[in-house]
Amino acid sequence: MTSEPTASGSAASGSAAANRRTFLRRASAVAAVPVGAGVFGLPAGTAHAAGTAGLPGFEPVPVGSMGPALNADGYYVGRIEGNLYWVTDAYYQAMFLSTRHGVVLVDAPPTIGTNLLRAIEDVTRANGRPGKVTHLVHSHAHADHIGASVLFGNDVVRIGHRVNRELLLRADDPNRPAPKVTFDSRYTLSVGGEHLELAYHGPNHAPDNIYVYAPAYRTLMLVDVLFPGWVPFKSLAVSQDIPAWIKAHDVALSYPWTTLVAGHLGRLGVRADGELQKEYMADLEAGVRAAIKSVDPTPYFQEYGPGGNAWAIFSTYLDAVARTAADPVAGKYLGRLAAADVFTFDNAATLLESLRIDSGVLGPFGIRP
Repeated sequence: MTSEPTASGSAASGSAAANRRTFLRRASAVAAVPVGAGVFGLPAGTAHAAGTAGLPGFEPVPVGSMGPALNADGYYVGRIEGNLYWVTDAYYQAMFLSTRHGVVLVDAPPTIGTNLLRAIEDVTRANGRPGKVTHLVHSHAHADHIGASVLFGNDVVRIGHRVNRELLLRADDPNRPAPKVTFDSRYTLSVGGEHLELAYHGPNHAPDNIYVYAPAYRTLMLVDVLFPGWVPFKSLAVSQDIPAWIKAHDVALSYPWTTLVAGHLGRLGVRADGELQKEYMADLEAGVRAAIKSVDPTPYFQEYGPGGNAWAIFSTYLDAVARTAADPVAGKYLGRLAAADVFTFDNAATLLESLRIDSGVLGPFGIRP
């Protein structure tokens, strides 16, 4: 459903807010355009290939990595199945259930913002069900995923893991009120004949990141772990526990889902996306382990050791290992995963650090003979 929305709730006012909406609308429109279409008057297929004003150029995004076109207000809302829907602005995603008693929303990304209200109104105006958001589930505490929670007022029932409440109370962010309903391991949310199964399988991307499963629709929402059609975001999604984040791939695939809402980018995921990211991560880890063995640290010690610049030794050597590991992996996945040339080096560097400090693969910084 991408019909012209009617705003419900107060929109941001003032020229600054208007300029921000205009920027996000234009940026979202670019993100949703298939590679084969012209953008801003550039010839088709060249929009992302060359740098502008000194900015670096990157490989085009594969068509299969792109999501559906956005409407004039910069969002897309669509049915997953039955009464389950999703919303995207091509950068972030939210999911919601339309029930007999109101709407159950999972996450409130600020970049989508008041378009969440418009998307929900699009759906509930068409199906005749109540449009009020009665429950808001937090996938985790990060502001980029729940920073628009404030839009839903004080009456909405906010639900999250126990650690989610602790983190949000500490943050004291008025845009992210802490949940009053919390759980430790599992929680079944039933509203108006619809059900969500919330589960905590330990820390991964964040200490409080949970799995949200809609069993009737075989849909899993897991945020900042799998990135359908794309390589993981910078530094393995800036995850706080890399070994647990890697393990979360298998936990996610243990669910019998057919549709994934990943929290980022413009399209839904299928199981093949999870398997492809596992393959990417396996190749990256193999490359990093091999590079630790193959890259000679001697030149870095000789160059920077006499001057006592320990950080220069670490920086240049570790970057050389990460680059040696990343380049062949990025080359392998160009055309298969979007932005393989953008973030694979950062992902290799993060994995290298995790192997060193979490797994004890220390390379030249091991036990001195």
